[in-house]
Amino acid sequence: MASSPVLTTRVLLVCAAIGVATGMLGGIAGLITPGVILLTPYLYGLVLGSHVLPGIIAQEVLRRPLVALVTHVIAALISSAFNPAWTLRFIGTALLFGAIQEGIAALTRYRSWGPWRFFISAGVIGLIVAVVVFFAVDLATFAPWVQIAYLLIAVLGPIAWTAVGLAIGSALSRAGVARR
Repeated sequence: MASSPVLTTRVLLVCAAIGVATGMLGGIAGLITPGVILLTPYLYGLVLGSHVLPGIIAQEVLRRPLVALVTHVIAALISSAFNPAWTLRFIGTALLFGAIQEGIAALTRYRSWGPWRFFISAGVIGLIVAVVVFFAVDLATFAPWVQIAYLLIAVLGPIAWTAVGLAIGSALSRAGVARR
């Protein structure tokens, strides 16, 4: 007996819809990034944290392997339309965040979908964002209060966006977007 494919047409269409919607948000985040880095670099972690949404919403709605990664890549392609010069950044971020979200789900064999699992991936992403962006904006040259605020916001930004993504995903599920 043949097993059903993981990524059916229905699943791919839901991933595409979520990817387009979150890709537009990612594109806007990409557009405001230079201003945020210039004016308030400590808020950049909050802006970058918004890129967790595609995978969180897709996993919350579909609860299947690979949906975070597929949805992230679609979102990155949509975001690239807003700022084509950042295409590789969008795709790199999508692959990194999607791989982390898929990896955490794979550790539970795609059987545990409690909020704690999503927040663990958000925390891992937040720590990575904090380290990467610390060097990207040369935060060491800023006042100590800016450095502390930056580190807190960089870690808490993806966690806050994860809460938003879970709420959206839950609402989409209640609306019947992905009937199981």
